[in-house]
Amino acid sequence: MKRSPFLFLCVSLIAIGALAAFGPAEKTLGANVRLVYLHGVWVWTALIAFVVAALLGLVGFLTRCQAIHCWSRAVGRTGLIFWITYLPISMWAMQTNWNGLFLAEPRFRIAVVFALGGLLLQIGATLLEDPAWASAINIIYAAGLFIILSQTKEVMHPASPIFNSDAHRIQLFFISLLFLTLVVAWQVARLWHQVERPCVAALQSANAPR
Repeated sequence: MKRSPFLFLCVSLIAIGALAAFGPAEKTLGANVRLVYLHGVWVWTALIAFVVAALLGLVGFLTRCQAIHCWSRAVGRTGLIFWITYLPISMWAMQTNWNGLFLAEPRFRIAVVFALGGLLLQIGATLLEDPAWASAINIIYAAGLFIILSQTKEVMHPASPIFNSDAHRIQLFFISLLFLTLVVAWQVARLWHQVERPCVAALQSANAPR
C-alpha cells in the first residue's frame, strides 16, 4: 500500500507543534519563548531552502539539465512558503512576548518586501515554460536576500540569539526542531516536484533525438 505524502506531511506538522509546545522555557520570556523557537526554525528553513534552490539552479546551468532546474523551482517555491508563513508566526511571537507589534523592525520590513517580491517572481517563473528562468530567479533572489540581510540593522532582533548563547539544552532542542522542520520542507518540495513532472516529461520529449 502506497503511503500518502500528504499524510506524512500532516504527521510531521503535528510533531513540530507537539515538540514546540514542550520546548524548554527561558529565564526572561518563560514559556512564551516556544513561539520564538518556532519562528526561528521557520526562518532558518526558508533560508536553507533558498540556498539549496540557488545551488540547484547553478548546477542546472552548469550541467544544462532541465530536470535540476525543475527541482530548483520546486525548492524555491518551498522556501517562499516558509518565508511567507513565518511572518504571522513572527507577529504572534511579538504580540505574546512584547505585548505589541513592532512592525518598524528593519528585518521584519525586509521580510515583507521579499515575501511580496518573491511571490511575484515565483508567479512569473511559473508562467514561463522554461524552468531555467526559475533557477535564474532563485540565484538572484537568494543572493539579494542574504546581501540585504547582512546590511540590515537589528533593533529588537539580535543576531542568532540561540546559537550565540551558552544554553546547550536550548540549542539541542532548537536543532531537533529545525531538523523536523526541514523534513517538512523536503515533503513540500517533493509535492511541488510532482507538479513539475509533466514539465520534465515535456522537456525530455522535446529534447529527445529524432
